Amino acid sequence: MSNVDIIGILIAFVCYLMMMIVIGGIYMKRTNNSEDYFLGGRGLSGWVAAMSAQASDMSGWLLMGLPGAVYAMGTGQAWIAIGLFIGTVFNWVVISGRLRKYTIRANNSLTLPEFFGNRFHDSKNVLLLISSIVIAIFFLVYTASALASGGKLFNTVFGLDYHIALTIGAFVILAYTFMGGFMAVCVTDFIQGLLMLVGLMIVPIVAFFIVGSDNITDLLNQSGVVGGAASYLNLFENDGKPLGFIDILSQLAWGLGYCGMPHILVRFMAIRDEKELKKSKKIAIVWVAVSLGMAIFIGIIGRAFLYPTILGTEGAASTESIFMTMITKVFTEHYHLAFIGGIFLCGILAAIMSTADSQLLVTASAVSQDIYKGVIKKDAKEETVLIISRITVAVVAILAYLIAWDPNSSIMGLVSDAWAGLGSAFGPIVLMSLFWKRTNFAGAVAGIISGGATVLIWDYLPIIGGQTLSKATGIYSLLIGFFISLILIVVVSLCTKAPSEEMLQEFEDVAAGRVE
Repeated sequence: MSNVDIIGILIAFVCYLMMMIVIGGIYMKRTNNSEDYFLGGRGLSGWVAAMSAQASDMSGWLLMGLPGAVYAMGTGQAWIAIGLFIGTVFNWVVISGRLRKYTIRANNSLTLPEFFGNRFHDSKNVLLLISSIVIAIFFLVYTASALASGGKLFNTVFGLDYHIALTIGAFVILAYTFMGGFMAVCVTDFIQGLLMLVGLMIVPIVAFFIVGSDNITDLLNQSGVVGGAASYLNLFENDGKPLGFIDILSQLAWGLGYCGMPHILVRFMAIRDEKELKKSKKIAIVWVAVSLGMAIFIGIIGRAFLYPTILGTEGAASTESIFMTMITKVFTEHYHLAFIGGIFLCGILAAIMSTADSQLLVTASAVSQDIYKGVIKKDAKEETVLIISRITVAVVAILAYLIAWDPNSSIMGLVSDAWAGLGSAFGPIVLMSLFWKRTNFAGAVAGIISGGATVLIWDYLPIIGGQTLSKATGIYSLLIGFFISLILIVVVSLCTKAPSEEMLQEFEDVAAGRVE
């Protein structure tokens, strides 16, 4: 790129980043207590709730991890997207309304750990402590993946040293999350979600017309895809090999994670009313269908569009930089519109920031609201809780920054581990607490611990011939952890004391819609 191109892109980035920080400053003045900071006073509109939930969900994975996987190995990687779409629909249609009602009925719970404690009348705050620790562990990894994405973005676009790029991205995310809390995060996520969607739709379509539909198959073959273009475009083949049942099931299992993602579930809790919730469902489902479909298309068309450059080879950028490389090529080499290209590159930054800010906020709520106020100092003042929250945001950001320090960190790998951990620990207990009234405190504890522990053992302990169970079997840890947790919730709940009459009445009130 020429210096003029770089300056045009830089101006777009500066304008975008300044806007995010200004939004944080505006909402800092409107944040008066912990409910404002963590749930925005339960005042989210349908559009903001839907767009912020999906933007915070997808992260840099949508614009970097998924297209990069498809670019490298073919459309067999699309099963992950199919699983995520099914999970998104289930989450909005089945979980969202019930969770919103139950968190109000359960003593106006502000966070997921607090909901567990109130739902199961945990006077000793055991659930509060356990679930907060799980959030802190896995969100550290998740936030690190977002920061690593930001580092790779600035490194690829501006040629900055990865570590300098990582530092810039972490600072901006920290600034507006630290200041504005939940509403700042949701409003910025709304803007970011729109920007992501526009970029996802326009860039690959423009690249498609530049390549020409008649040339795609030939260019794919020339680029050296394993097994040829026919195999590359076959949904049931991956990297030139047939996909087995376990492979497909493991990819579809990503959809199970939605039930246990605190940064997504908290949006359901914060929606203004039932009318806005119905609107949010439609918006979110359309958004995720379009965005996942276009992310897959980016991987395919990018392989043809960038040829003879082949990403991931010596001297070339990694495959996870596919989208940003396409944007740069389209808007600097073909149309000489560097500022417009910069705006679309901000869409990638938007995806990264929209997830990192939500994860920082949920971790802060777990530490300040659930551990500090819920366990350590129950009579803590609102001002003190807010201070602890902001300190936590800073500390978590620094720790995630250190985890992301390795420039070879795989965005896909980091997201996969964190998604599995949170989905296994919380997904089953969220489902059972909302829909099975026999679930009790003991079952909840067993479910959360077993789900989280299974993922850690499956993914990190070299048990079989120096390999982890994940590597040896090829089975995604979420698939195992989710069902082990589910089974233990049922077994332990049935083998221990039944819920109290008060708990059963609360469940019936929510089921019947008797919630004020």
